[in-house]
Parts: sequence; structure tokens; C-alpha cells
Amino acid sequence: MNAEIITMLDYLERERGIKRETLIEAISSALLTAGKKSIGAARELRIDINPKNGQIRALAKLFVVEKVTNTQDQISLAKAQAIKPDVVVGEELEVEVTPRDFGRIAAQTARQAMTQRIRQAEKELIYEEFKDRAGEIVSGTVRRFERSDVIVDLGKFEAVMPQKERVTTEEYSVGDRIRAYVVAVENGVRGPEIIISRSHPNFVRRLFEIEVNEIADRTVELKAIAREAGFRTKVAVHSADDKVDPVGACVGIRGARVKNIVRELSNEKVDIIRWSADPKEFAIEALKPAKIKSITLDDASRTIRICVDKDQLATAIGKRGQNARLTARMTGWEIDIQEDRSQAQDMENKIDRVSAEFVTVLGVDTEIAHALTRGGFTALEVFLDASPQDVADATGIDLEKATEIIEAARKHEADSSATTA
Repeated sequence: MNAEIITMLDYLERERGIKRETLIEAISSALLTAGKKSIGAARELRIDINPKNGQIRALAKLFVVEKVTNTQDQISLAKAQAIKPDVVVGEELEVEVTPRDFGRIAAQTARQAMTQRIRQAEKELIYEEFKDRAGEIVSGTVRRFERSDVIVDLGKFEAVMPQKERVTTEEYSVGDRIRAYVVAVENGVRGPEIIISRSHPNFVRRLFEIEVNEIADRTVELKAIAREAGFRTKVAVHSADDKVDPVGACVGIRGARVKNIVRELSNEKVDIIRWSADPKEFAIEALKPAKIKSITLDDASRTIRICVDKDQLATAIGKRGQNARLTARMTGWEIDIQEDRSQAQDMENKIDRVSAEFVTVLGVDTEIAHALTRGGFTALEVFLDASPQDVADATGIDLEKATEIIEAARKHEADSSATTA
């Protein structure tokens, strides 16, 4: 038993990092429980373990008496003098009460209790080592899965990545090496638990701090970040030094820095934009590459209303509204993106004006006038070189009516020329 204890102490101290004193205390407590069963009641029973040779002794404090009436609390004067020659009646004496078979009984009875205490000591060590490491990035190996949670081996300790902290587009397998962000170290009912995440926005923030020296030394400041893990992240950067290009610093030479980050994020799209204190300018930057036609702010509702051309609408909103959502998170304003219809409205107004002229000059009804304008007849001059078939094709009327329209247009043109002359 002694050799076994020493071997165990050496192993746990070396491999698990648990102090020998902590281990001895755990074992002593377990053996004390076992000792009370094999020794019986004894006054102030304690277990003494020699940390060098592993020798175990059970000790109790007994009163020295002339005649023993209670063996659990008393020792005869004769026996006491054999231990301490100058002892006197009434004195309290610590006496070894280790049974002959205590080693076997203790080892058998205390093994489970020792294991529990050692686990507790390990958990306490986890908390002490990790309690100040929330916010850091750690590396580990996927060890196993518990339902939808991923258990990651960090070396001496294990961490858990809950389902909500996973990236939905990533698949993990046992043995995979991964990096993750330490969200929290919780000292709960079941002991300390290290919570890690790969979906947290601050995981991207820490990656930039590692890759970009200018962020690490605060020459460049990461002002805002918005992320939809696995799909897209927007990062806004700023530098108080006019000589420093914050976006260029983050991108790196030939994109080397941001490529490393994108690779770690399993090719998640990362947009690096220039931060601005002006919400309008910030929103325009955040919505790139979409080209903004007009932008207005509603301070009362904290809404930014943006108009874009029809061909830019899908780019501005983004796939499944992603670009608009991330911009809203970045700026802290609601984003309302709409198609700019001013050009279309101008065209409608022009068609109405031309159609009205056709009704007056050509003697056609409004429906035919609109059909003519939408068919390419945008001015009276166009009729001069047109054929009746052209007019008939544009409006669906017969050739006779089409001929009348052309003649009316030519007559109007001739009258206008004569008036001018």
C-alpha cells in the first residue's frame, strides 16, 4: 500500500499538476472515513501519511487512567508509560491505533472516496487556472460528443462547446484540432466548467488582435463587429493616426493577414470597413459594394432610409437580408432599404406628357396614346419616318387607323413649320 500511494502521488503531481499536499489531504480524509469503520470510535482520530515513504498511521488522543473502563477514550498508565515514560494519570496522550490489516482495508474502502476528492482537486485547479482566462483563444482536440455539445481536450483539462456556440456550417470529428474563444469559466454545482465558442463575435476580434500587430498595439482600433457565424462578418476599424490605413493594415500585404483569419473561420466571408462617427458615412461604408442613391436619417425612430437603383437592391440587402442585418448591428440603427423609383417616376411623367400631346394632336384616345409612347413613339417627329405597319404593330390597331395617325402627325409638323417660317 505504501509504495502504491507514493507512486500515485508522484503520478498525479507530475501529470495532473495537483499539489502533493492537496492529494495527501484528500487521501487522509478518505482513510479517516475508512479508519472509523475498521478501528471503531476513537477520540480525535486522525490519519498521518508520511509524504516521503507513504507510511500510514492511525492516531487517537486517549486519556491516561489507572484502570481502563472505556477502551475508545482511555489507555492504562502502564501502556502509556511504555510510550512516554514520564506520563501521569489524567494526561492526554496521542497513541497509534493502526490495526494490523488497516492497509488492506483502507485501500479497499477509500479508493472511491480518494478518486472523488482527487477529481474535486482537479476541478478546483481548473477554476484557479482558467478563471482569469475568459476572453482568450485556446487550442485543443475534439475528444467526444455529449448530445450536441463538443467536448474539447485542452491538455490537462476539458472544455465544452455547447450547441449554441458551434458554427452551423462546420462539422467536427473526434481527433480534430480546433481553436476557440473562452466565453466563461463557471464554478457551478458540478464544479468548474470551461465554456468555449467558435461562433462568438469576439472570436473574430481576438483573431484580428493576433494577426494584426497594429490592433494589438492599439495603433488601429476595432470599433465594431457584427457576425453571422459561418456566413459573414463585418469589422469596422479606425486609426487616430492619419498616416495609418486601418483597412490596409488588417488586410495585410496581398491579403495575407485577412486570409489567415478567413482560413481559421472555414472560409467565412469577412468584410473590413472604415469606421466613421457619422452614421450616414458609416452605413454607406458598411453596405458596400452596393452603390447608394440617397440616404436619410430619422432620429426619432433611429432609422436610416436608403434608396438604391433596382440593379443594386439585391446587393444592398444581401443574401437572405444578411448585409442589411449586419449593417444594422454595426451602426446601431434600423436599416430601411428601398428601390429608388425617382427615375422610373420621371419616365412615367414623361410618358403622360407625351401621351397627352398625342391625344390632342393625333385625335387618339388615351389608351392608344400610351401604347404609342411605350412602343417607342416618344415624340411627334418619330411618326415622320414611320410606316403604318410600325404604328399598327405598336398599338394593335388596323392599318387604316395607323395611316390616319401618321397623316395627322405629318400635318401637324407641316403646320408648325409654316407657322415658324
